[in-house]
Amino acid sequence: MNASLRHLLSALACVLLAALCAAPAFPQDASALRAAHLQLRERLASSPFRRPLVLESKQGDANLKGEVYAIVEQPFAVVSPALQGAAHWCELLILHLNVKHCGAFGAAPDDVLTIVVGRKFDQPLAAGHKVAFHYSVPAATADYLRVTMAADSGPLGTRDYQLAVEVTPLDTKRSFIHLSYSYSYGVAARLAMQGYLSTLARDKVGFSVVGQGDSGKPVYVGGLRGVAERNTMRYYLAVEAYLGALAAPPTEQLEKRLRDWFAATEQHPLQLHEMERDEYLVMKRREVQRQQKMAAGVPVKLN
Repeated sequence: MNASLRHLLSALACVLLAALCAAPAFPQDASALRAAHLQLRERLASSPFRRPLVLESKQGDANLKGEVYAIVEQPFAVVSPALQGAAHWCELLILHLNVKHCGAFGAAPDDVLTIVVGRKFDQPLAAGHKVAFHYSVPAATADYLRVTMAADSGPLGTRDYQLAVEVTPLDTKRSFIHLSYSYSYGVAARLAMQGYLSTLARDKVGFSVVGQGDSGKPVYVGGLRGVAERNTMRYYLAVEAYLGALAAPPTEQLEKRLRDWFAATEQHPLQLHEMERDEYLVMKRREVQRQQKMAAGVPVKLN
């Protein structure tokens, strides 16, 4: 495989990995979300993820969907305001390996998040791919929050990117979160992703157990569903790390977010390990500093 094709496959993979979208399985209100919690109660209690979390994925003919349902040890009064505001989401999304930049523009109800996604190492912004998400808060009540982001199109025929996060309180100390995403893709994107999955990502797996090997070890899902599951987990862990850092002094929150996110991903090295901690921290500190400068209107070098 020549270098240009390798770059194309890797770049497209980065875009699909970082694109978040929503296709909720339940009606959009507090009572329905609490009903989902009751329905999933046993699976949450016996979760293999070292936290009360259920991860699901589904692949259609031309679309991919991933969902996380999880209990967080945070009161709704903390979670709801923290997950509102486009700028908050930029601080959250930048934790992901493939998110190189996030900028918040406009004002409600016309907020836009411009996300640049790229490869899993430090690179100039001009080498990444830009996707503009329309950000909105359709519901924010005393017992329910729903945040959505949507992008009509992406590179190589990908389309209909959407993200939804909904939250409701379980009691005075805990909240129940549903994060869902989906996107659609055309023939060009399918072929490029098949190339990526057969080369650069041929050994990558997700979390769902789809069989048992000869030695009795579990066989994990691969392919596009594996991609969806790995990144569903990465983005959920970003939400968790962001919320967990809020109690720290403001000057310490960024470093805590970065360290907590990386530590959480390392609990699942088979699926999520990509680099060593110091390499991740150095890369992300640079990217966050660049993001902060751009938000303040300071000129930065993009190439």
